[in-house]
Amino acid sequence: MDDRSDDHDIEVEGGNYAYDRKISGILDDGSVGFQQPLLARNRKNTTSQIAIVGANTCPIESLDYEYFQAFFAFAGCNLILATAAASLCAFIAPAAAGSGIPEVKAYLNGIDAYSILAPSTLFVKIFGSIFGVAAGFVVGKEGPMVHTGACIANLLGQGGSRKYRLTWKWLRFFKNDRDRRDLITCGAAAGVAAAFRAPVGGVLFALEEAASWWRSALLWRTFFTTAVVAVVLRSLIELCRSGKCGLFGKGGLIMFDVNSGPVLYSTPDLLAVVFLGVVGGVLGSLYNYLVDKVLRTYALINERGPGFKVMLVMAVSILSSCCAFGLPWLSHCTPCPIGTEGKCPSVGRSGIYKSFQCPPNHYNDLSSLLLNTNDDAIRSLFTSRSENEFQISTLAMFFVFVYFLGIITYGIAIPSGLFIPVILAGASYGRLVGRLLGPVSQLDVGLFSLLGAASFLGGTMRMTVSLCVILLELTNHLLMLPLVMLVLLISKTVADCFNKGVYDQIVTMKGLPYMEDHAEPYMRNLVAKDVVSGPLLSFSRVEKVGVIWHALKMTSHNGFPVIDEPPFTEASELCGIALRSHLLVLLQGKKFSKQRTTFGSEILRSCKARDFAKAGLGKGLKIDDLIISDEEMEMYVDLHPITNTSPYTVLETLSLAKAAILFRQLGLRHLCVVPKTPGRPPIVGILTRHDFMPEHVLGLYPHIDPLK
Repeated sequence: MDDRSDDHDIEVEGGNYAYDRKISGILDDGSVGFQQPLLARNRKNTTSQIAIVGANTCPIESLDYEYFQAFFAFAGCNLILATAAASLCAFIAPAAAGSGIPEVKAYLNGIDAYSILAPSTLFVKIFGSIFGVAAGFVVGKEGPMVHTGACIANLLGQGGSRKYRLTWKWLRFFKNDRDRRDLITCGAAAGVAAAFRAPVGGVLFALEEAASWWRSALLWRTFFTTAVVAVVLRSLIELCRSGKCGLFGKGGLIMFDVNSGPVLYSTPDLLAVVFLGVVGGVLGSLYNYLVDKVLRTYALINERGPGFKVMLVMAVSILSSCCAFGLPWLSHCTPCPIGTEGKCPSVGRSGIYKSFQCPPNHYNDLSSLLLNTNDDAIRSLFTSRSENEFQISTLAMFFVFVYFLGIITYGIAIPSGLFIPVILAGASYGRLVGRLLGPVSQLDVGLFSLLGAASFLGGTMRMTVSLCVILLELTNHLLMLPLVMLVLLISKTVADCFNKGVYDQIVTMKGLPYMEDHAEPYMRNLVAKDVVSGPLLSFSRVEKVGVIWHALKMTSHNGFPVIDEPPFTEASELCGIALRSHLLVLLQGKKFSKQRTTFGSEILRSCKARDFAKAGLGKGLKIDDLIISDEEMEMYVDLHPITNTSPYTVLETLSLAKAAILFRQLGLRHLCVVPKTPGRPPIVGILTRHDFMPEHVLGLYPHIDPLK
């Protein structure tokens, strides 16, 4: 063999190698050196040693790699799993798409949106998140697990499911709004505790982010729930330590153990932490802005039907596979760190050192992040084993990949969480900053990675206490508490200057009337009667059946004021509010009278309390289910037995800001507005949560400055 640099076909010990790269020459040890990694090799029973480590050279044993076949197999498997997840979401339970945390948060605020906690949503959420994570998307399972816990709690709270023959009589004790809300809060906390193996973090997450109303009894209930989760998890992990359960038993209750000794930091380190917090807040607010734009774009596509939802998922899956398989070719091979014999590279098993196209005892650092499980990738970024384990260019490419692909992926029709993409992006960005500041900082790159993840989480989620505890429980590094607290506070403060948290933005984008715990500034300039929607539709205490049926048929109101009028009282006065669901039950019972007289005692004897209990999803009566004859339409029914005779009322001159705070803190559905002066109708109108929404108020008064 001669030493010509333009040879392209080289015969080595009976094997033929086809290359499209120029040969750099024969090395001293007889091996051949190449300037770039090989894209394809064809070998027949050879043991030649070829150097393919970028510009570096070392002898290796040639292996028969079919990279194009590997790519099509990789992309094909991902595409099949992605299509399965998308089909479940698009055709069975569209409400299961996305994280689910905004929907749970909205439900606990008093918004009972259709099918967000239905059994079908639970089924799709479980299997769709499995398929979605396995398909290689840049998504997490933590958000879907919160939604899953809430769905299970709702199933218990509504007494099971008669549709699927899962009912138990003892569950009827929970069939009221408050107990069901408490159960769902516990379910959300259990989901966080199971996803992050952070029981205390689950309690604080429910307190800080999920629940709108909190009380002392709910505190110990959520704490008990997460304690049970921790015990069950611990038992299953111990059971699976033999390796028969796959990756489930890895790591114990601490998922990312970075406890590497004392943490020493000086003034330059604190300045670096402040820098991380500021940049994390800016990047987090930009992330939220881009997610909002992408979600609005995807909404236009998803409105065209389930088929378009599936095609969008397939397109994103192909893009993710191309990036995950193609980007590692831009990275050089790195020698395995000392002391990792037998672990580096990890071939045919889970591990943090992926060889990809590299020779033995070498690994591709970018493929170790891209072609790995999310947990192993985070564990690799948090590790403090070697400062140079990942090159600066690798960290930069991985950050850009996770940042933008996470934005593109969130919003497609699969169950997807935001925690893992945000942690991955923040950890890579933090480790990159740690590498750049290595000469002047006492903190190692693993701790910088943890702080970067905290800053990015604070900039996107806008949580502080719960995120701090979750990160400490994840990493088992209590000594990092002061720095994590500092970076979370700074990132949240900076990001709040630009926009809201990502979950709040999604709630607003979905059009859910979420009520904040504070009144808007412009509400101080308005009174309650200024935003009352009309015309008001009310019933008399003894009302004609046809009038009630027509009102229920023509409107979607859920509450109607009931007025006592002569001859039953001397003057018209407000009797109370009757709910739509109760009116339907009353009409179904057909306890009518041909005379306009009171006969409420007969109705009370014929009805039971559980007849008026809140129905489960899809079980309630509808107006189209009632069959009422023309003769019955002319009869009368007494509404007093089903009327709430002690509704909350406010004067029409009450400040709208005070009315909003009262409505929110009491957890009301209806707030009656009554006149200040006598001689007028006994009720001016009814306020619902829609009347407090900024879109409604500013639509009525466009000249008002929303900031004043």
